[in-house]
Amino acid sequence: MHKPRHGFGRAFYFFGALRFSPVFEDNISSDALRKALRGTMFAENIHLFDEVGSTNSTGLEAAQAGASEGSVFIAERQTEGRGRGGNSWHSDRGAIYMSVVLRPTLPANDILVLSLATGLAVSLAVEHVCGVAPDLRWPNDIMLGEKKLGGILCEMNADASRVRHAVVGIGLNVNQGEFPPEIRESATSVFLETGKQWPRPQLIVTLLQALEAEYSPLQRSPAEVIKTCIARFEKRSSYARGKRVKVADEYEGVTNGLDERGFLRVQTATGPRLVISGGVRPV
Repeated sequence: MHKPRHGFGRAFYFFGALRFSPVFEDNISSDALRKALRGTMFAENIHLFDEVGSTNSTGLEAAQAGASEGSVFIAERQTEGRGRGGNSWHSDRGAIYMSVVLRPTLPANDILVLSLATGLAVSLAVEHVCGVAPDLRWPNDIMLGEKKLGGILCEMNADASRVRHAVVGIGLNVNQGEFPPEIRESATSVFLETGKQWPRPQLIVTLLQALEAEYSPLQRSPAEVIKTCIARFEKRSSYARGKRVKVADEYEGVTNGLDERGFLRVQTATGPRLVISGGVRPV
């Protein structure tokens, strides 16, 4: 498997270990994923399901029971998929529903950077495999245009001194041709945007390679990498600066970058505000 090559201040990922025939192949195989991911932290513990309630719930239970860092949980369908703030996540077939167990050395109050780093990994993987560059809407939405392509859900078990474990969930709409009426105007898939179906195994492997390249430096030198991660997120996000937004249906303002921990600054008519939680939507 090719290793990441660095250039222009970011990592580029080359998918080379998994081979596809000219016939479109979208079957997700744990053996093929392990082979393609050999040498990464995600190769040894890959768990595939036809259907689960939620891959994040499954990952949290496994992490609590001692699952090793790098354990991966992938489902074809979720019956109780959820996003940030407890929102439900439409989880029909044709997408990627995946959660990974991490045991970061980050303090609990810096854990937001995991969501930002995962957003970068997803965006880079989609761009590399599919040729379209998703936008990042703080803190956890993957966008194409003004429609949602995917989302990230980071949940953790922590005390005041350390994070025991974190589970990072990724939902990415890949090959769906339609969505339920209630989300049809707000959701999209790579297929709907490009007119082509894409092999999800290739996206999964490229995404996990990219995630490891984002996560490993955070473990080695978090203070330095948090700064660069935040700066790179800002550059890749049209929402980070100069975007008029509404925050949690409570107030409006113009975004003014991220602070040193990755929280969003918004300049309102009554002064600056720091968004710690709550959805951000364009006005």
